[in-house]
Amino acid sequence: MKKILICTLALIMCILPLIGCGSKAENAETEKILNVQFVPTNNDGSMEAKAKPFAEYLSQKLGCKVNVTLATDYSTIVEAMASKKIDIGIMPPAAYVQARDMGAAEAILTSQLGAYSRETGLPEVGKLSGTFKGEILVKSDSDIKTLEDLKGKRIATLSPNSASGYIYPVAELKAIGIDPVKDCTLTTVNDIPSEMTAVLNGQQDACLVFEGARNVFAGKFSEYDLLNDLRVLYLTEGDIPNDAIAVNPDMDPALKEQVKEVFLNMNQDEAGLEAMSLWNHKGYEDADDSVYDTVRDYTEKAAQ
Repeated sequence: MKKILICTLALIMCILPLIGCGSKAENAETEKILNVQFVPTNNDGSMEAKAKPFAEYLSQKLGCKVNVTLATDYSTIVEAMASKKIDIGIMPPAAYVQARDMGAAEAILTSQLGAYSRETGLPEVGKLSGTFKGEILVKSDSDIKTLEDLKGKRIATLSPNSASGYIYPVAELKAIGIDPVKDCTLTTVNDIPSEMTAVLNGQQDACLVFEGARNVFAGKFSEYDLLNDLRVLYLTEGDIPNDAIAVNPDMDPALKEQVKEVFLNMNQDEAGLEAMSLWNHKGYEDADDSVYDTVRDYTEKAAQ
């Protein structure tokens, strides 16, 4: 009996290291590391500093080492998912659809954002939304009053893979007979604060951003009152689905559920709320993958 007890205890000790964070037998001698990546909303270096606390938060909740990196642009996070260099991607909608269509990503959750009043442009307290609009901004005193007035103007955009910063507004401009690529001068800018700065200082006549951007980045402009100095010329008719929390499709199902639970409960503690603030997320809900199909439709229209 003593020998049997010793053997049983030895077996248990061998099994324990394999439990947690989706580790399998082949990883018994190597600590499991989960790689997470997200696309920063600005490139001033502030988000890099916040990536480490986010990694520590996930490590604590998931019970394994987590490495968090920032994608350099929308395309690199797609490439990282496709090459399996990352396990979890916090992905803008267009990037997610591209990765999904490659069989490289599966949305387990969709983020919730604070809703904005379409009349005042201010946040609606206590209201959340699973979608948002693209927004075209001009200076408040600009003589640009309609979409048609954008013809021949200079427009700051984000990457052509950005839903609100390019795809949706470009597609809707084309729908009214204006091809921004041919009829306007488009300049790709690294981030939204840089877009708005270019409009404020007169380098650009308009910029393409996401709904509520003036509120989100107001603190970065000490010399301007964005709500007064910039005006919303246009909100896209199409609704854009929010960011996807996506995983590699071949992730262990148990780990997938564990990741899902961590994000669903992230708004329940201060550290989690701080992590969510990286992308202005207010909460998460189960992903309905079909809502992302509209992004593909708009992408095709913008590319025509």
